[in-house]
Amino acid sequence: MSQEKQIAIEERFARVFNDKSFKERLSNTDFERYFGAKKKMSFQKHDIIFDDGEIPKGVYVLEKGAAKLSKSGSFGKDQILRFIKEGDIIGYRALLCGENFQAKAEAMTDIECTFLPADVFMDLLEVDPQLSFIMLQKIAYELGESSNTITFLAQKTVRERLAEILILLEQKLGTDPEGFIKISLTREEIANIIGTATESAIRLISEFKGDQLIEVDGRNIKILNHDKLMKLGHVVL
Repeated sequence: MSQEKQIAIEERFARVFNDKSFKERLSNTDFERYFGAKKKMSFQKHDIIFDDGEIPKGVYVLEKGAAKLSKSGSFGKDQILRFIKEGDIIGYRALLCGENFQAKAEAMTDIECTFLPADVFMDLLEVDPQLSFIMLQKIAYELGESSNTITFLAQKTVRERLAEILILLEQKLGTDPEGFIKISLTREEIANIIGTATESAIRLISEFKGDQLIEVDGRNIKILNHDKLMKLGHVVL
C-alpha cells in the first residue's frame, strides 16, 4: 500500500475514534457508556502491554510513545511483527476472532494510551457504521502488510531487507528534529526484523554507514541517502 493511502486510513481513524466524533454520532446512552468505560493508562519502556496467549480484555489506542508487536519462535527468539505508533489501535484482532492474543505488545518508550473494554468496543462496532468501516480498512491494510512481510523475508537478501526496513521505519514512525528515525533499536532487534543473526546486522549497519547511506548515533539511525537506499532495497512508496 502506498504511503498516501496508509496516511489516509490513519487520518480517518483519528477523525472517527475520538470523544467529539462519538458524541456527534452515537445516541446519548451509547456515548455515556463509551465515555464512562474508557480509561487512561500508562506504561514505562519495556513494560508488557499484553502478552502472547493472554485473554484480551479490550483495545488500546496509543496517544504517546511507540510499541512493538512480536512473537517468540520455536527457539525462543522474538520476531518483531510490526511497530505501533501514536494514533494506532492494538488488541482488536484477537477480540474480533474470539481468541487469545497471538503476539506480545511491548512498550519501546514510555507510553500513554486509552483503554476501552472489550464489550464496549464490540458494541461500538455494532452501532457505529463509520467505526466499523475504518476498522475494516485497517484490517485489510494489516493483511497486506503481513503478505508483504512474507515476500520481504522470502525473496530479498539480508542487505536488501535492511535497506527496506530503514525506509519503512522512517515512513511509519517519522523523524526527530535532527533527522533520526523516531525509535531506538538494539542491533538484536534490527536482526530480528530482517531475519538474520545479530552479528550480520552489526556488519551491515557498519557497511551502510561506511557507504554514507546512514548516520549512526548509538541506537539511533538517520538516513542520509534515501534514493540509494530505496534503490538498494527495491522500495516503491
